[in-house]
Amino acid sequence: MRYRFKLTNFRTSEKNRFQNSLTVSNIQLGSVVSDMFGESSMNIIRKLLEDPTNTEFEIKSLIHGSMDKKIPELKLAIEGFITPEQAGKLTVINQHVENLQARKADLEELILSLAEPYMEEINLILTVPSFKNIFSAIAVVSEIGVSMDVFPTAKHLCSWAGLTPTNNESAGREKVS
Repeated sequence: MRYRFKLTNFRTSEKNRFQNSLTVSNIQLGSVVSDMFGESSMNIIRKLLEDPTNTEFEIKSLIHGSMDKKIPELKLAIEGFITPEQAGKLTVINQHVENLQARKADLEELILSLAEPYMEEINLILTVPSFKNIFSAIAVVSEIGVSMDVFPTAKHLCSWAGLTPTNNESAGREKVS
């Protein structure tokens, strides 16, 4: 589960690097679209990377029909200049983002298969209102386990999980650890 979290962070970092590289090239799609990595945006970016010197291509065929009203804004948003070096960097970053997503999907498949024996406990955790994602519930099981016998009280469990607040101050003096 921790590695899944790490892959998510790597992917986010690469997406930020990708967006920053577009900003450096004055490509401002992020200011027009709600999802910079959505299908329409990525179609436009792939088209731009095919020939970075050509921004005069038909956008309508690349976007979802609901974005038709945004075509003038999209045309303005891609009026930057992508150098060949920047295009190469963007291509590598995009491939890395896609590869990280594929590896995360592989890992999630493995996690789900390993979690199968604990589905009763995981489903019980999913009944808690704040748990909507199965991987969050699996994380709880993987970190704490399914037997609460190792914790004498609920307070011990909360303390072990780092959820118990502490007060390191008495009579106005702060205790130093």
